[in-house]
Amino acid sequence: MPENAYGSIEKIEADLWEAADQLRANSKLTSSEYCMPVLGVIFLRHATNRFETAHREIVAGIAAGRMKRKPQPADYIRRRALWLPENARYDFILGQSKDQDPAALLNAAMKAIEESFEPLTNVLPKDYSIFTDRKVLEEILKIFNRDALKTAGGDVFGRIYEYFLQEFSIAKAMDNGEFFTPPSIVQTIVNVIEPDHGTVADIACGSGGMFVQSSYFIEREGQDTAKRVTFYGHEKTASTIKLAKMNLAVHGLEGQIAEANTFYEDPFTLVGKCDFVMANPPFNVDMVDAKKVDEDKKRLPFGLPGVNKKTNVVSNANYLWISFFHSYLNDHGRAGFVMSSQASSAGHDEQTVRRKIVETGAVDVMISIRSNFFYTRTVPCELWFFDRAKPADRRDKVLMLDARQIFRKVTRKIYDFSPEQLSNIAAIVWLYRGQSDRFVALVKQYLALTIIEAASIGKKTTAFAQAYAALAAATAPFLKTLAKDSPLLAAVSERDVAAKQCAESAAELLATIAKRWTTTPEGGLAALKKAATALEPLAETCRDLVKEIDILAKLAARVVDAAEKNANARSHDSWETRTIARLEKELETARHAAVEQLRQTAYFHRQAHWLLSRFPDAKLVDIPGLVKVVDRKAIEAADWSLSPGRYVGVAPAETDEDFDFEQAMRDIHTELADLNKEAVDLAAKIQSNFDELGI
Repeated sequence: MPENAYGSIEKIEADLWEAADQLRANSKLTSSEYCMPVLGVIFLRHATNRFETAHREIVAGIAAGRMKRKPQPADYIRRRALWLPENARYDFILGQSKDQDPAALLNAAMKAIEESFEPLTNVLPKDYSIFTDRKVLEEILKIFNRDALKTAGGDVFGRIYEYFLQEFSIAKAMDNGEFFTPPSIVQTIVNVIEPDHGTVADIACGSGGMFVQSSYFIEREGQDTAKRVTFYGHEKTASTIKLAKMNLAVHGLEGQIAEANTFYEDPFTLVGKCDFVMANPPFNVDMVDAKKVDEDKKRLPFGLPGVNKKTNVVSNANYLWISFFHSYLNDHGRAGFVMSSQASSAGHDEQTVRRKIVETGAVDVMISIRSNFFYTRTVPCELWFFDRAKPADRRDKVLMLDARQIFRKVTRKIYDFSPEQLSNIAAIVWLYRGQSDRFVALVKQYLALTIIEAASIGKKTTAFAQAYAALAAATAPFLKTLAKDSPLLAAVSERDVAAKQCAESAAELLATIAKRWTTTPEGGLAALKKAATALEPLAETCRDLVKEIDILAKLAARVVDAAEKNANARSHDSWETRTIARLEKELETARHAAVEQLRQTAYFHRQAHWLLSRFPDAKLVDIPGLVKVVDRKAIEAADWSLSPGRYVGVAPAETDEDFDFEQAMRDIHTELADLNKEAVDLAAKIQSNFDELGI
């Protein structure tokens, strides 16, 4: 789903989580107890939305004569919706909850859905009676009945469902969050292997995120997921299988997911049959029965890794997983999976298995990911990619990509990739595969977005100027009464000079945009490079104007503050305190909007520059510290290591022209906000402990 497709989705997600998490606290339930019931309500809200949309289409079809029979449940399924019995529809439950027990209503609804849709049998939560206070459930039902959610489409609810999975994972619910792979990691895998047809398998599927992201990829190509792929999954934990099936259903998808221990079971007998394999298996598992797994020769074509001869167990199962992923692929298959960083250079019998895999020619791409991408594991990892249909010219080559310096900070402890960083990583893979046209198209897209964002600068900066003028006008009557030697006049003068400079800079920028940047750059790579160079002053001016706007807003606030604290303004008849306070808030809102618009304009230009400065001819070249294509001889000379850092080297020390000061400041504010929140939570916990002790 495009990142900006739903303007306020991030705020909706955060607001919903905050409200629901407060209810969790009030119910005194643990996150693991609270997780499934809340996800069940999200599922129910979304299922109702899809049902109502499909029902309107069916009714319209009957009215138009396209359907001449009573609608059947299959008619809803064809429209990627579930047929819902009346007692399982959200509005019915919400209305009845005023007079009846909401727990009983929800339990009955879930049971009715399972009875009407066999794939969800014994999947949906039916333990709402754990909420002993009915008001908690009533409040949850209201939270997910907000206007913004009543008509929300599939992608919105899919995002919300995934967001709650993520937050529960962070809260260490459900087996320390191992059921959930962060979306940016999944998206990286999807972008590289591009699973758009055939059989797609995840033999450690967790909550099904790989399948969901695959469907997004297919839909972005304008295809119907149900007609293009078949999903198969393994998962050993029954509760996690329920999450996965709900996750598929909430996205309107279907797939076969078996409860199985992949080390010992192959429930769908898919060896050699998969077009795509993707997974995030548990790392460094020990105590796997060597004799039992060795009986399955088809899935272990390279033999067993290290076995403890005394106990006859595989001491580290990483290479069992890696062998499985390779064996499940057909002759044209691709695989992408997460693996512990230590596996890439492990020695002894693991090195022997790795050598055999490299010698097949199937190892395609290796990507290093820095620490803190996972919610419950701080260690770095690597993404492995196989392609059993590599062309002859790349058969003995591997793309080594060290992405440890590519990230954005989400919280103090968690990092991810921005949508543009995901695209830039994919663009490097495109160049490796000789798809320079896709690289050029991405550069063009960034430049087009730069111009599109620039077109909105005028509206935002004008709104800021008007908000500033309103505040200045409101303070002017009092400021005119100041004595000529008042210290406050110096601050007023500084503010006015800044306002004049800011207005002139904004006018100059808008004139330049209107004169030169009203259409998207056309032409090939040479034309785009010329356009990117020509847009550099625009981006630089945007960054400068951000600073000027910030300074002016601070100076305007400083005048108000000094007038009230030092000049006794509040006692003056011309000083309307409430009006001025309101205007200050409006100025801050306008400042934020203008600054974000300017930053967005500069941001997209910076993405184009990032690509063109490294790959100016739209051809892959070695970039120290980032990327290098290595051949089999180099890998053999390095003890068959597949660690990108061993090959790409270290980037030379130099001034980073792409340094994003604004993003750095955002990171600092993010970290400070997290620390403040942790301090508040800790203080509350300490106080609670004191209260329990009677202190």
